[in-house]
Amino acid sequence: MGDKVKVGIIGLGRWARVLARGARQSDQIEIVKGFSRSADKRDAFEAEYGVPSVGSLEELLSDPEIKGCILTVPNEEHLPVAEAVARAGKHIYTEKPIANTLENGIRLEALQARYGVRAMVGHSARLLRGARMMKDAIDSGALGTLSFMESNFSNERALELTPDTWRWYRAKAPGGPLSQLATHLFDSLYMLGGEIVEVSSIASKLSPVGAEVDDQSMTMLRFASGALGYVGSSWTAPGIYFIRVYGQKGLMHFELDFGRWDDPDTVHETSTLYIQRGKDGYGKREVLDMGQSNMFTDELDMFAQMCRTNEAVELEAANGVVALAIVNAALVSVERSGQAVKLAEIIDHARARVADEDQSAA
Repeated sequence: MGDKVKVGIIGLGRWARVLARGARQSDQIEIVKGFSRSADKRDAFEAEYGVPSVGSLEELLSDPEIKGCILTVPNEEHLPVAEAVARAGKHIYTEKPIANTLENGIRLEALQARYGVRAMVGHSARLLRGARMMKDAIDSGALGTLSFMESNFSNERALELTPDTWRWYRAKAPGGPLSQLATHLFDSLYMLGGEIVEVSSIASKLSPVGAEVDDQSMTMLRFASGALGYVGSSWTAPGIYFIRVYGQKGLMHFELDFGRWDDPDTVHETSTLYIQRGKDGYGKREVLDMGQSNMFTDELDMFAQMCRTNEAVELEAANGVVALAIVNAALVSVERSGQAVKLAEIIDHARARVADEDQSAA
């Protein structure tokens, strides 16, 4: 493989530490410099990971050894920081969602052609070993024709919200768990089932704390193949993450131990994956060994590959745009009392708005 690809990391909060732990296990990538406006965060990150951290974005971007940058900054900063990175000729890895709005996500995707760099989005949940084994079973025909999928990602967040937290506010966390949790499953089901043509969703508010956001959502996805998918998400229930896929020859169920989300090296020890074939019945379920894996190391290795080759990878910006468009379509459907919304219309309208706004600004 040769020398590791050297990258910088911008934003040194909790998620930067998760990814730094993942990078430690990689033989392909090395985080060599960090940046945060906070001196305390710079000092803490350097002390814990031995990564020199600077107080100027310009200083980080001027380093010729750095081939790409990992962005773990707030959503509204994804586009401006990504543009600074791209202007410096460095490749972009940004955490999900791709941007704070679909229009800005489209603009971030367009940075690739403008500056000759590549961008990817950290939808790491699709790299979970259980999800990948489901994908292999679907692609190999082991489950037969895919017909239905159901999934849920929930936790107790809405029981803990206060007005001094950004998730309290509709403008910053639209749909509550729909935009913050279900987005992981939207991307994973898109990976498993292919093109999504229609989205319908309903939501409600049950949390006793009085936050602005809805805290329950149920979303139906219609795939181009004719298959259907369901994504549920609650902010007032114990933490859970599961996906179940149904084919005409069998089904598979994957359930992640939510308590170990940030510790992927051990998550397989208490998570579940089984396959149930044909008419064998409940007693014939076969539990499958997922083995140890690390979705964060895997996505960072993918970023290293992108930096080496300047070619698109699976977690490319276009996928990030689709994932955010599904969220937007679901939010529109909620406002329309569950009416089905065409995904292509959401994306086309956003692209048209970007073109109009950019033309007006020119």
